[in-house]
Formats: sequence, structure tokens, C-alpha cells
Amino acid sequence: MTPREILEKYRVVAVVGASRSLEKDAGKVPAYLKEKGYEIIPINPRADEILGVKAYPSLLDLPEDLAKRIEIVDVFRPPQEAMEVVRQAAELKKKYGRPFVIWFQIGTATVEAVKEARRHGFEVVSGKCMMMEHKKYFGEG
Repeated sequence: MTPREILEKYRVVAVVGASRSLEKDAGKVPAYLKEKGYEIIPINPRADEILGVKAYPSLLDLPEDLAKRIEIVDVFRPPQEAMEVVRQAAELKKKYGRPFVIWFQIGTATVEAVKEARRHGFEVVSGKCMMMEHKKYFGEG
């Protein structure tokens, strides 16, 4: 699937490393996506709430009803944490049949993590920003 097809098809995004700060990309991007109608599920062990939505410490801490709905895992963590995010997403996929996509924001992936994600059957986008891709295909409006 292309990034455009992913953005058109899926609407529920777990943002691993979501930030409370709108100064940071990890805050700006989920805020933008939420404004565009995507459901955002923040994953951040140091926040109770981000963008008015309850935050969870990790993908594996999500309640079942939420875990069953995630379609995209958007990664805002350093590359050395990429494999752990893939591991957690793979565990959810094994249990619930989803998420379908792991989207590594610019500078967050490793070659090994991308390979591992594909091995688990995920669609993978790497080195592209969800917000910039959305703007490119669907404009600001």
C-alpha cells in the first residue's frame, strides 16, 4: 500500500511517543491528524492525557477494546526503541489481528526493525511524516 492509500483507508492511530508539547513534532503531528478526523490514541509512559485523550504507557497497556481498533502505529521514538515497538505491535496483531501498519516517522526506524515489521506482515512506511504526507495528498483543507 502507498502512504496515500494507508491515509485514506485507516483512521485509528496509536502514536507511540506522543508529546504533550505542540512545539515538538510528536505533539504537532497527532494534533494535526486529530483535527483531520483521525482517532488518536497516545502512548507515553509519562503522560496521563494528551490532546484531551487518555494516554497509555505502552501498546501492551491498552485496554482490549482500544487495542482491537488500532489500525496504524505511528512511531515517534528513537531508532534504538524501534524493535521494541515492533515487538509490541506484533503481539497485538497476534492477539487481535491488528494493527495493520507501522509508520516510522523520519529518523525513528532501523533496517532491522523495518525487516522485522514486514516479517510480521505489517505494511511499513519509513522515513516519512504522516502530517506531511497527508498535506501532500489532501491539502490543508
